[in-house]
Amino acid sequence: MRQFSIVSLRDLLVASGPTLLAVITVAVLAYLWVDPAPPRRLTMATGQFNSAYEGFGRQYVAALGRDEIALTLAPSLGSHDNLQRLIDGKADIAFVQSGSTEVGQGAPPRDTTGLVSLGSLFTEPVWLFLREGARVTQLVDLKGKRINLGPEGTGVPRLFRQVLDANGIEPGDLRIGALENTPATMELLAGRIDGLVFSSAPEAPLIQMLLQTPGIKLFNFTQADAYTRRLPFLTHVVLPRGIVDLGRDIPAQDYHLIAPTATLVAREDLHPALVGLLVKSAGEIHGKAGWFQQQGQFPSPKYTEIPVAVEAARYYRDGPPFMQRYMRFWLANLFERLWVVAVALAALLIPLSKIVPPIYVWRVRSRVYRWYGDLRKVEQELEATAPEGRDAAREGLMQRLDEIEESVNHISIPLAYAEELYRLRSHINFVRERVRGTIDQHGKSVGWAG
Repeated sequence: MRQFSIVSLRDLLVASGPTLLAVITVAVLAYLWVDPAPPRRLTMATGQFNSAYEGFGRQYVAALGRDEIALTLAPSLGSHDNLQRLIDGKADIAFVQSGSTEVGQGAPPRDTTGLVSLGSLFTEPVWLFLREGARVTQLVDLKGKRINLGPEGTGVPRLFRQVLDANGIEPGDLRIGALENTPATMELLAGRIDGLVFSSAPEAPLIQMLLQTPGIKLFNFTQADAYTRRLPFLTHVVLPRGIVDLGRDIPAQDYHLIAPTATLVAREDLHPALVGLLVKSAGEIHGKAGWFQQQGQFPSPKYTEIPVAVEAARYYRDGPPFMQRYMRFWLANLFERLWVVAVALAALLIPLSKIVPPIYVWRVRSRVYRWYGDLRKVEQELEATAPEGRDAAREGLMQRLDEIEESVNHISIPLAYAEELYRLRSHINFVRERVRGTIDQHGKSVGWAG
């Protein structure tokens, strides 16, 4: 019994199967390879214990954690060490101080190929703390003094040597120490060294403590403007009177300081979506007004020696991507990545949509047309039989036609192609009449033409 339907799902699936498989394969490859998902874990090189870098690193952990990005903090000696870790691939992002790419006077800059800046974050004044009894009004008065600059990896020794060189002072004129910040502070408070140098944001706990410690004074860089001309990576900042404690008037005067700028640096292969997320987090953490900055001054694409990442520059210029303004990071990123898949699908579906319909039509009609081969064989056998032997052959030929008709009656075909089926049945009947001898050769030709 024939079964009719509007569409043959089996034929449609067979006709479109290879196309669907190709589309799914390309879509998956586009999703995973052309624009892979951002990693969920990052490593950030920070700084020494009790440093501003360490404190800011914890804030980044909290900010990225809200978007399910696990940030691992890697303590380091400081800026110089952080830059080397990025170059060696041991960190994904890090705090790097401006001027860190300069090795020294007359030496070529360090090769930062493969690194990009995500923007400058805050100024890091050079803090020279001295014991109250140390008679130092100019840097030349440091000669012979015991001054701690910290380990080489902090970047402070290299920075302060450049400052000394601008004053015509040789490092050998001082007794330089290489203790880390916390033990050096203890040595200063114990009176075993005359001074120590930090380069850090004022939020660092040791800076806050030393600014309020009796018997410890801060050096005033009264020639700060001249330093910024000699060393272009430095800026002139002012520590306002009373900013530490208005009630106790600490400090009791304005202090002029010289300051490099802290920059957030990343490896060039950092996922573009994470670049925008990090710049957004930097705005939340560093965008407030502070001791040396105005509201919204940082983060900024300025004050950086390393080229700014394209995605970061776009974020500073245009703000966050459209979808990230209204959706959580991962949902917005999913929709942004689906655009890649949509383009891949469109590139395939447009040409393939012209192939599937003909294949479908051919498959449906082939279930009808293949029986014409059997009909033609019956006719050929009839024509090959001599006229005197046709009576004997008719019974076998009629039985074969009955079998063909029985099989045709069980063909399942969509209603749109039912006409093909009825035409086949009429042709079966036409051949049957020929076998019976009721239609001659001329009638056969006319019948097939009809």
